[in-house]
Amino acid sequence: MQTNSHTLMGTAGGTFLSIIPNIQSADVLKTVLLAAIGAVVSFTISLVLKSIIKKHKK
Repeated sequence: MQTNSHTLMGTAGGTFLSIIPNIQSADVLKTVLLAAIGAVVSFTISLVLKSIIKKHKK
């Protein structure tokens, strides 16, 4: 099965352009905020687990 890259890009572009009008600014802001909170929590948990592991290895 051979896929034409122009067809694939056209389909992806059309899908993206059909989604854009349905996205509201409040949804984008909420997504950005939740992503930032998730990144901070993930980083903090990583540091805590790293320090716990260091203490138990000694």
